[in-house]
Amino acid sequence: MINHQTKEEIARELEWIQASRSDPKHFSHIYNKYYRKIFLFIYKRTDNEDLTADLASHVFLQALINIKKYEFKGLPFSAFLFRIATNEVNLYYRKTKAVRSINIEEADILELKEELHLDKTEDLEDGMLKAMEYLDEKEIQLIELRFFDQKSFKEVGYILGITENNAKVKTYRILDKLREILNQRFKA
Repeated sequence: MINHQTKEEIARELEWIQASRSDPKHFSHIYNKYYRKIFLFIYKRTDNEDLTADLASHVFLQALINIKKYEFKGLPFSAFLFRIATNEVNLYYRKTKAVRSINIEEADILELKEELHLDKTEDLEDGMLKAMEYLDEKEIQLIELRFFDQKSFKEVGYILGITENNAKVKTYRILDKLREILNQRFKA
């Protein structure tokens, strides 16, 4: 269920990026295409609309400021935006020392349950939230990006600044950890 763009869509984005480098008004195409996705991505991590709007605006400002540094690496431009968004959210939580939100929807839980090969379904949402408490921030980010945000391993790696292979290895280790936690929880 990972979302991919066609070569034509990526080519169109590259045209917008090139045009934006010489005239920022062309950045509006990118902004209009991705604002809602970035907003929702941040909102899932903050659970606060005003804060999300501020952080999303900052993401696009940073993207526009740094667009000349952007290098195409075979991924949609959204990966660049999600990387900035992840950094902005992390920076906010580091500065404020606020408690980070994790929003898990039923569809997210079902997909994660499928990946974990769990049979038990009773209290799975509650159990998943409790199991996530045993994960550190980086582990949570990997799970969110891969399963809740439907990012490919290549995108996850790019967003978190690790290799694609490292993203896979870490994700499967985290899944093993979650599976163990959940199996112990439901043994009783």
